[in-house]
Amino acid sequence: MDCGIHAREWIAPAFCQYFVRQILDAYKKDPKMQEMMKNMDFYVTPVLNMDGYIFSWANDSTRLWRKNRSPGPAGCDCYGTDLNRNFDANWGTIGVSFNCCDQTYCGKDAMSEPEAQAVTFFVGTRKEDFLCFLTIHSYGQLLLLPYGHPNFTAPNYDELMKVGLAAADAIKKVHGMHYTVGTSPDVLYPNSGSSRDWSRMQGIPYTFTFELRDNGTYGFELPEDQIKPACEEAYSGALEIITYAHNKTFNGAVATAAATLWTVLLTVCVTSTNLM
Repeated sequence: MDCGIHAREWIAPAFCQYFVRQILDAYKKDPKMQEMMKNMDFYVTPVLNMDGYIFSWANDSTRLWRKNRSPGPAGCDCYGTDLNRNFDANWGTIGVSFNCCDQTYCGKDAMSEPEAQAVTFFVGTRKEDFLCFLTIHSYGQLLLLPYGHPNFTAPNYDELMKVGLAAADAIKKVHGMHYTVGTSPDVLYPNSGSSRDWSRMQGIPYTFTFELRDNGTYGFELPEDQIKPACEEAYSGALEIITYAHNKTFNGAVATAAATLWTVLLTVCVTSTNLM
């Protein structure tokens, strides 16, 4: 699980921390969580875009910063690449900009950014072990499945829709919030180069983007009193997906080896070698 790939989406790192606390608490008393944590490893990256996240806390003028803080290419005075357009998944084909000053600048090349490189190395070198990859964003109250490019369809699209709709139902039961399920082109906008699409292209079967609260009233500046309920409902949705992936893989049998679960909240907070 990765959180905080976009700097201004502060609810995402909050959710990652909440998620870790909840699974550790559940492990103490819930036999199902004990079974899942015996059979699977959970890797969580609370803040993938560390440099951008810190920059977004500097003052009011930087609060809505989205990208990382890499210097632009030669001749460009702007900083930052959109990390969720930098992965090698139909990179640079749709929903991106090659203007280095734009919010969706995809970088000079696929995987040009150290944060994207770290994810692809860690996951890519053991991709056969991963069952699930969740990347946490805001806002919009959406559960997005691959792919962001309208000309491509995931081979298990129907299953992903079924699992996504079940997760949306689990979310709604907590605080009554409605989440829309579908691909980015169908329910949001087309895009390319996302970590979700990259992970599905690596063969990881269950890959989803969570777009947490809200629907635009507060946008990225979600009020403090909505942090906990947003995390509570998202936890139920994530747990629905994770439990499905576990049950289908292990089918109630005693596991002989641990499978690795990537819940896109990363194992190590990756920091760019570039200074802010």
